[in-house]
Amino acid sequence: METVAHPRLRPGVLEDRRYQAAIAEAAVETNTLAVLPTGLGKTAIALRLIAEQLRRFPTQSVLLLAPTRPLVLQHAESVRKTLLGPSPVVLTGAVSPDARAELLAPPQVVVATPQVIGNDLASGRFPLQTFSLIVFDEAHRARGDYPYVAIARANAEGPNARVFAITASPGSQITAIREVWHNLGIQRFEYRTLTDPDVRPYVHDIGFETLPVAVPSEVQHLGILLRAAAKRQQEALAAMDFLPANVGSKRELLELGTRLHGELARARSRGESPPARIWSAVTHHAAAMKALHAVELAETQGVGAVREFLERQASVRQSPASRGFLGDPDVVEVRRILETLQLEHPKLKAAVRLVTETIARSPEARTIVFTQYRQTAERLVEEFRRAGDSRVRAARFVGQASKDDDVGMSQKDQGQLLEQFRAGTINCLVATSVAEEGLDVPSTDLVVFYEPVPGVVRTIQRRGRTGRVRAGRVVVLVAEGTRDEGLDRASRSKERRMHEMLERVEAELRGSGVPAPPARAVQRQLEEYRAP
Repeated sequence: METVAHPRLRPGVLEDRRYQAAIAEAAVETNTLAVLPTGLGKTAIALRLIAEQLRRFPTQSVLLLAPTRPLVLQHAESVRKTLLGPSPVVLTGAVSPDARAELLAPPQVVVATPQVIGNDLASGRFPLQTFSLIVFDEAHRARGDYPYVAIARANAEGPNARVFAITASPGSQITAIREVWHNLGIQRFEYRTLTDPDVRPYVHDIGFETLPVAVPSEVQHLGILLRAAAKRQQEALAAMDFLPANVGSKRELLELGTRLHGELARARSRGESPPARIWSAVTHHAAAMKALHAVELAETQGVGAVREFLERQASVRQSPASRGFLGDPDVVEVRRILETLQLEHPKLKAAVRLVTETIARSPEARTIVFTQYRQTAERLVEEFRRAGDSRVRAARFVGQASKDDDVGMSQKDQGQLLEQFRAGTINCLVATSVAEEGLDVPSTDLVVFYEPVPGVVRTIQRRGRTGRVRAGRVVVLVAEGTRDEGLDRASRSKERRMHEMLERVEAELRGSGVPAPPARAVQRQLEEYRAP
């Protein structure tokens, strides 16, 4: 393996990849947005750029921004291991404003959360003029009122430091990438896929497949009853002229919720009590949403998940919406059935089988099962234990927040578990969204989506956890005849549109004379992935 030779880089640390060198060289001269799939080394490109910027401007500092404290600490460690020079300065909310100000003495590399830098800029405590480069990690966040926007604006109005923005996905709407582009002052666009000629030598094949799972008739019956409960609430809303007749779309319900809460907020802002009609609609709307959520849990997560949800609704102080929901005759019937129904969703066994077969074929394999819900993660870990295969060592990996009796994981606990995963003490992570973005999760041989996710960013982040150092496999479990099927189609469609959008952006840039990489054919569906 050839490594990068540079006076500000430790010898033998960074692999010298052709596409990374090309992007870094371009970014030295021009404000650049780089869009690369997870696993292609966006951080390595940033490190090469930082090293060169420190060489060119030895009296100025570099600012590396990341959206979360764990990611900041991870980047700081990468800087420490890779760059020659003083240890990076880490600025997060854990460091007081006065202490932060005392730490800023150029030249240095400052790694920080945008919230901290945004606050310090607003109070006049951050010397942005001493920085020659700002790196925006997870740059797709640079929209709306996210602190990245204010920082970039201050940079454009003041020192005009070089900007390097990196992301695995800017989203599936061209308006989103244009907003990011405008907010960060981008001048050049670098876009790569896994099939580009300069990338292909460094990547491994990823098999991407959907596995349909039949829903048991007993679970289908629960879904029918819960949908009937939701329909009653929707009919009540239609009778009040808040919904059209026969509406069945969850999106329309969500839009109605936004309108209703807007009405409440406007009444309160005027110092008025909201009309009884609005309160009644809010109650029916909340009850309908509870019923639809229960449908989703039953059909895509399992009997245990919907049972826990209903028990939680019954155990807490009940709102009018909860009383209306629990008092519905079909919900009463569902709770009666659940008292004796001992049946779990077949997705559980499918996930266990996929992981067990992978580790049986390759005892050194690492696997991740992603799920939307913490309760499902806990149930999966229990299912692995019940299976009794000592070769599979599974552990739950969740975020820091605690809710009710569900205790989150501290950053220290997360770090220790990831170390065990690297070492092989744990070889199966059962993870929620916390493992999708940013955290340095080692490459895996198998990634299982317990359910599809509609967001293209999340899909790409999850999928990027495999295929980094060897061939990998991604399997999406889809419960037949349920919301899963629509989400799976939506995910593929959004990713296809994202590639089309990026192609369009490239074409626009070529037409305007702004540098852009060579054109490529749009990667329709997931053609860039080849089954192993």
